Amino acid sequence: MDSVKKKITVKPIAIIFLVVLSLFAVLQFFNKPREGKPVVKKIEAPREVLAILENSCFNCHSNEQNLKWYDKIAPISWAVNKDIARAKEVLNFSEWNYSAAEHQGKMYAILNMMQSGKMPLHEYTLLHPSAKINAKDIETIKKYTLSLSGVASGKKEVKNAQQNIEIIHSNPPSSKFPVSPNGITYNDDFKNWKVISMSTLFDHSIRVIYGNDIAVKAVETENFHPWPDGSVIVKSVWKQQKLPDGEVRAGEFINAQFMVKDAKKYTDTEGWGFAKFSGNDLHPTGKTASFAKESCIACHRQLAEKTGYLFDVPMKINTERLIKNLEK
Repeated sequence: MDSVKKKITVKPIAIIFLVVLSLFAVLQFFNKPREGKPVVKKIEAPREVLAILENSCFNCHSNEQNLKWYDKIAPISWAVNKDIARAKEVLNFSEWNYSAAEHQGKMYAILNMMQSGKMPLHEYTLLHPSAKINAKDIETIKKYTLSLSGVASGKKEVKNAQQNIEIIHSNPPSSKFPVSPNGITYNDDFKNWKVISMSTLFDHSIRVIYGNDIAVKAVETENFHPWPDGSVIVKSVWKQQKLPDGEVRAGEFINAQFMVKDAKKYTDTEGWGFAKFSGNDLHPTGKTASFAKESCIACHRQLAEKTGYLFDVPMKINTERLIKNLEK
């Protein structure tokens, strides 16, 4: 009787296995190989920095893929190819046609993503554990990145913040405020807005994050999934100035970063318009309106579920997290 049951149960399992195997084989006919592209100009950096980037970043962010056999099999290959295409739109180490300033900015972005644990992607390192980065790797990238701006050796002179702010706002370019390539106009009204968060970063900067009335209400009611249209977030960034008595204050002005929520207007960047105005002349970042798609949203996209695309979470959320950590 037992042998009869075994024959009855084995047969359906075998049929299911053959069906799955057949479907898997059919999928391979729709599995187009990746189109190879040449290395136009490879990033130049010290050997130890390149070794980390090549091991943990190049498979997605370059024209030099060294994929595993299982990365090339459908349907996994479809997801892999999509991720690579998106990654190369954001950053391509094989097409590194950047100025020294742009090179520095890209390295700061890379370091920021590594330090926050957002790159390499967790789902990627699950299948590619050798691509994981450790504290030593991050320290190597950090040391190199800081050396590009002279922060590590203290070469740049730090000026008084208030003096810089007065220069900026008393002498706006062409008697009007500058406009970003995507149409966002700089406006210093944010100085009267409510501060929703503050932070510091590895580059020894001080960052104050302001929100307009719509954004503040979204924070207070925890209604930022998604953020309501009309929300405007401004991050004002200064260098740290350390006084002889050890007090740290805001020093030289670096930039003001704007995020404007308009779901209909900014469809290519998840409903957010990005702009950055730097230096005393408040010169805008980017040459065309597509700069935000190429340089901003990829990093912010990693924060979609947690904070609705913001790097610095609202103060209320920070407080709750701190309390939870203290209770552990």
